[in-house]
Amino acid sequence: MEQPERARVWVGVDAGKGHHWAAAVDGTGAQVWSKKIANDESAILDAIGEAFALAEAVGWAVDIAGTSSALLLALLAAHGARPVYVPGRTVHRMSGAYTGEAKTDARDAYVIAETSRLRRDFTAIDVPAQLAADLALLTTHRADLVADRVRLVNRLRDVLTGVFPALERAFDYSAHKGALVLLTGYQTPAALRRRGPARLEAWLRKRGVRGAGQVAATALAAAHAQHTTLPGEAVAAQIIADLATELLTLDDRLKRLDAQITETFRGHPQAEIIESMPGIGPILGAEFVVAAGDLAAYADAGRLASAAGLVPVPRDSGRRTGNLHRPKRYSRRLRRVFYMSAQSSIIKPGPNRDFYLKKRGQGLKHTQAVIALARRRVDVLWALLRDGRLFTPTQPVTQAA
Repeated sequence: MEQPERARVWVGVDAGKGHHWAAAVDGTGAQVWSKKIANDESAILDAIGEAFALAEAVGWAVDIAGTSSALLLALLAAHGARPVYVPGRTVHRMSGAYTGEAKTDARDAYVIAETSRLRRDFTAIDVPAQLAADLALLTTHRADLVADRVRLVNRLRDVLTGVFPALERAFDYSAHKGALVLLTGYQTPAALRRRGPARLEAWLRKRGVRGAGQVAATALAAAHAQHTTLPGEAVAAQIIADLATELLTLDDRLKRLDAQITETFRGHPQAEIIESMPGIGPILGAEFVVAAGDLAAYADAGRLASAAGLVPVPRDSGRRTGNLHRPKRYSRRLRRVFYMSAQSSIIKPGPNRDFYLKKRGQGLKHTQAVIALARRRVDVLWALLRDGRLFTPTQPVTQAA
């Protein structure tokens, strides 16, 4: 028996890597459809067709807006649908409003559908353009490589401390390429002393190390400070050389990736405006484009600042008023862009540094002053993008009509 066509239904999708589960509810909250869908184009197309046959209008909601739901979102966009994003925390809290304690994919999909029916303030998910999608992949890959580099540096310092602590203290291995080149060939005090200053400096200079004489002198001073051979030195030396080689290779990969991100970002129509802001280079600019998305979604600068978590949230109750707290729901990536760019902008003299020093003079701590500056910079950047003009250190003069 065929079901009667309804005016509107809401479809919630509990997304996953291997399969999704979709459930539909009507205007009364009754479930009218529930189905397990393989994460495959043909299966998703069949499910979309079944859902659109349920009613004249169909609203879609998903709990994941990432790689596992990329194919689903692309196919929905191709059918003219704009799904909304229901955060997992909201789904978890809403689950307690319904009977039963079981947690299944089918139940989660039903809760997502019901939540999207009851609330109309969720953010719509738009499939990014090719440029934004490329920047999202490149910046995410760069963040992974940076995390790998931090892990390798920490491992290198730990192993080096166990056999040659004086050399570990001598250099900053996270920023000194010459020290990493040194470790690819010499990792123990005895090996450095046997090489000698002249031969060690020539070895470093042959490998393109800047300040080879200073690096050699520092390393030999550390070698002469330790004459004891520690247990496991030979094995540790091999591990240190491997880690140093991996770090140098990873640095080359990061350099090539940064060049690719820069080239891709500068193809954005507003790249020149974004880069004109002090403290924002092509890397942070690319992250801003990815994190902010379409600026048309922000009615004013306050909405953009709220999305970045730079607007305090009141926690008032009874006669307790003015109790402001840091928000919990915001884009961590967008907040990082504004915070890091604000921190970079105070290095050089200018209006950003003046505002920071003003806030410090009012008694704010460093972090508080940087957040206040980041909030002010949101207004400036939003106005520049709205008006389509570059940043200038001085305020433009208003011309008479």
